[in-house]
Amino acid sequence: MNFFKKLFKTKSEPLQYFIITLNDKIQPIDRGEYYEDPLDKYLQQNQIGEIVGGGTQQANNGEIQFVDIEIQLNSNIEIESAQLKIIEFLESKGAPKNSSLRIEGTDNKTVFGKYEGIGIYLDGVNLDADTYQNCDSNFVVSEIKRLIGDNTDLVRFWEFPEKTGLYFYGNSFIQMEKEIENFMKEYPLCKNAEIKQIA
Repeated sequence: MNFFKKLFKTKSEPLQYFIITLNDKIQPIDRGEYYEDPLDKYLQQNQIGEIVGGGTQQANNGEIQFVDIEIQLNSNIEIESAQLKIIEFLESKGAPKNSSLRIEGTDNKTVFGKYEGIGIYLDGVNLDADTYQNCDSNFVVSEIKRLIGDNTDLVRFWEFPEKTGLYFYGNSFIQMEKEIENFMKEYPLCKNAEIKQIA
């Protein structure tokens, strides 16, 4: 009799989900390769759960604002322990500040993330024609990554009609801005560029 009571109780327990919101302007394919695939492997290896969904939130102009990952937890998992492990894993991947983990259906939300972000918006319409012909935005990306010590293969960007947004993450916005200051002043394609803190 006790066996059937336990079996019925297990079946009636509702599934629990975490909603991860990453304050990262990362492209959907890169989100899968950089965050979701390694995280899903980690979840299953540690018997925490599995990823069951993900999405990208965009502004009216198309620019990526943040990305979401949905996790279904295994039954009888200890919620607080699972939260800590997932946050620790994502922070090891460089999750930006103001990311969050929410227990679906509740107001329980934990804010996390250690990295700050810098957005560089290159002027795509007002520079000399020679500048656009002779300069390369790919060089801008590789040089900035070199200067700030970003060794990942990720290239975060968004193409607007009038500008190109490039996004980078590191320990300190102020430090990254300082490290790229001379390059931004000297490279013609960076003239008129707007710089923003994005995390």
